[in-house]
Amino acid sequence: MSLLALTGAIQSQIQQGKTNTGSQAMAASKAEDFPFRNPDLPIDQRVDDLVGRLTLPEKVSQMLNASPAIDRLGIPAYNWWNEALHGVARTSMKTTVFPQAIGMAATFDKEAMLKMATITSDEARAVHQEYVRRGERGIYQGLTFWTPNINIFRDPRWGRGQETYGEDPYLTGQLGSALVKGFQGDDPKYLKITACAKHFAVHSGPEQLRHEFNAKISDYDLWDTYLPAFRDLIVDAKVAGVMCAYNAYAGQPCCGSDILMNQILYDKWKFKGYVTSDCDGINDFWQHHKTDPDAATAAANAVLHGTDIECATGKLFTYNSLLESVQKNLITEKQLDVSVKRLYKIRFQLGMFDPVERVKYAQIPMSVVESQPHQVHALKMARESIVLLKNDKNTLPLRKDIKKIAVLGPNANNESVQLGNYNGFPTDIVTPLEGIKAKLGKNAEVTYIQGVDYASNTVYETFDINKNLAYNGKQGFNAEYFTGTELAGKPVATQIEPGLDRYLANTKLEIVKGLPSENVSARYTTTFTPEKSEELALQITGDDGYRLFVDNKLVIDNWKSRGVSTNQHTLKVEAGKKIDIKIEYFQAVSRTILKFTAAHIVPMNAQNILAQVKDADAIVFVGGISPRLEGEEMKVDVEGFSGGDRTSIALPKVQTELMKVLHSTGKPVVFAMMTGSAIGCQWEAANLPAIVNIWYGGQAAGTALADVLFGDYNPSGRLPVTFYKSESQLPAFDNYSMEGRTYRYFKDTPLFPFGHGLSYTTFKYSNLKVGSAPQTGKPVSVTVEVQNAGQRAGEEVVQLYVKHPDAKGRVALHALEGFQRVSLKAGEKKTVQFTLTPRQLSMLDAKAQRVVLAGKVQIFVGGGQPLSKDLAAGRVLKTDVALTGGIFVVDKQ
Repeated sequence: MSLLALTGAIQSQIQQGKTNTGSQAMAASKAEDFPFRNPDLPIDQRVDDLVGRLTLPEKVSQMLNASPAIDRLGIPAYNWWNEALHGVARTSMKTTVFPQAIGMAATFDKEAMLKMATITSDEARAVHQEYVRRGERGIYQGLTFWTPNINIFRDPRWGRGQETYGEDPYLTGQLGSALVKGFQGDDPKYLKITACAKHFAVHSGPEQLRHEFNAKISDYDLWDTYLPAFRDLIVDAKVAGVMCAYNAYAGQPCCGSDILMNQILYDKWKFKGYVTSDCDGINDFWQHHKTDPDAATAAANAVLHGTDIECATGKLFTYNSLLESVQKNLITEKQLDVSVKRLYKIRFQLGMFDPVERVKYAQIPMSVVESQPHQVHALKMARESIVLLKNDKNTLPLRKDIKKIAVLGPNANNESVQLGNYNGFPTDIVTPLEGIKAKLGKNAEVTYIQGVDYASNTVYETFDINKNLAYNGKQGFNAEYFTGTELAGKPVATQIEPGLDRYLANTKLEIVKGLPSENVSARYTTTFTPEKSEELALQITGDDGYRLFVDNKLVIDNWKSRGVSTNQHTLKVEAGKKIDIKIEYFQAVSRTILKFTAAHIVPMNAQNILAQVKDADAIVFVGGISPRLEGEEMKVDVEGFSGGDRTSIALPKVQTELMKVLHSTGKPVVFAMMTGSAIGCQWEAANLPAIVNIWYGGQAAGTALADVLFGDYNPSGRLPVTFYKSESQLPAFDNYSMEGRTYRYFKDTPLFPFGHGLSYTTFKYSNLKVGSAPQTGKPVSVTVEVQNAGQRAGEEVVQLYVKHPDAKGRVALHALEGFQRVSLKAGEKKTVQFTLTPRQLSMLDAKAQRVVLAGKVQIFVGGGQPLSKDLAAGRVLKTDVALTGGIFVVDKQ
């Protein structure tokens, strides 16, 4: 067998996370006396011993994200790929789902982020140990999590900006560091789970060009915007992993960048963890960037730049060519050892080769998963994330003794939207409609009308199609089940299924008797008899691939998909005219999801809607966009969206048009936005009395919204991004210069500024003071008094900004360098203290070197940015600080 064939065969086995448990057990017993098995030896010594026993092909196999078992040494298979962006994601088990990352950023709450990360790592450990007990070691089952995404959300058109902590480097670094601490734990020997800072670096779209795009920026922007958060996590928080980005920077793929990888990550920052490529990113070296002539050269190039793991989604692994790279003297086996040792050190630090009783984290029980305290914290973060953008004439909070309320909009009752992307699946999800109903109980009438879809003036009213399906006179589908994912051979089981709505949480469950729910495929056939002539939508949600045929014509082809997705096909039907339906489906690994539904397509009827809301006391429109419209390499055909990115930041017109209809009633209309990015809702901001941004709020989004709408929680979220009026205020999307971007360099007037957020009470600032004798190279103490001057208890996010008014050359207008969330009862006053480090008082000189200069520095503290209206109103205070001393170089970056 050739080397390529050998590694290909190994890869086909490890994608399933399976090993020969019998031979592995025998080998493990023989390997018990190897030094690497001794938990009392130093980890580096154990790593050296283990790696020294590996053959060259074995070493190469361990540099793939799905690393196969090495039975002769008793080493189990391990898949490095796992996700936990806002709770444990993509697992086959139900887990707690927090607000999307951008929503958690809106909390400006480091302690809440730390607790969220601690909860997530608890659940991650428990889930992993359960998989180990089952003998499952596949994708989304390990302890190495590829989060957080700390790229700077430089442009609201980027579809993946929802995964980040916003546009500010300091906020991103602080929240990302809290996550790392909560993930990795505080044990002196063992890591709890590992975090991974991604995507290193200078990465934020366009999604459709990411495999070939070359980002061109100045050294100033590199060190001022794109690298600070990475430095915070790598140098200070000691993150265990880094993922390098798809795109190129300065002409080299990021995973093979002399500047990013060799000079900065390893030489300057002395990174000691592991590096993974983004998935299929090494293939880009020779297939898209064309910086390398072939796979062997690309593989050697990536490893020599410190990329230890290649992640790939298909069968093509460039690192399989490392054997050829060694043969051609492009790299030595000793150089490969550097990466293999880094990888095994992480596995040892996670306690994977030690007795369970030695590793406290391995003893976390499954009972913690979705436990009551975890659900309580998901609700807390959902509440804290909600930003009250506008509240004219105290429209909010609404009265609880309201008699009738109308709830409309595409996101009012859509469970999947509020989960965001890179998400888990909780047992209980509360939508806004459900939250409002639960809040008001039987004392009020709640009328629900979807009204419009996201960008269409039609809505989809789901109905039970199963009663209209039949196969040979029996209701439902004829189901044929096959071993393997290709519908090959004879079916191993055939039976009638009354409907398709399946969720199998793990691979130990059977899809049919005797057939486990992985590495399986199925064909479902039936005949649909419409009751009336109309336009319908046939909808499928599946994990993994599926196809839909109508009258033997392929109308949905999602066969290459991995993970959960939803698609639909619209068609006109005639009453009584039968339609043949065939669904083909396969499941590779992990959970099994397959759901088939149908919906009536109903055009918006303004007069009908007005008739239903005419006697309502208030109207809540829950709109915005969806993770299906903004995301990662998504293919959608909707005005304003392209390939996961947005071509326009405007709210889709159909939603505005419906809100105009609702506004014409003269009744108070509250606009609740679900979004992962800034929306240019100019008409709404000018005409509606109240606007709240609820992001993708996770499992408790509906409860949190109802708490805010009816005054049981005083809103306290703040915008982690600038809400521009339109994309016309921005440079071109593919321009990576920061000039004219984000609050630090944007000179025009935004719709809503970074840091903005209203409350049902008011806060008064006074007595801003700076410690005595501030000097360059020394920390500076800042204190301010904050008082709740209103009648309600509330939380204020105190923000500190620094400005260098006399700086020569390019410098931010002002920059966030401190924030604290403070809870105050009505009338209560507290003193808030900040300590500014030399780094926070520094700026970049002409050589992009970070220095502190003697002279004037302005410090602003208040409830938002130092905008002229807030300074004039006393909501933000200002003080000038005269730094004395010479030039102080801040640790040379």
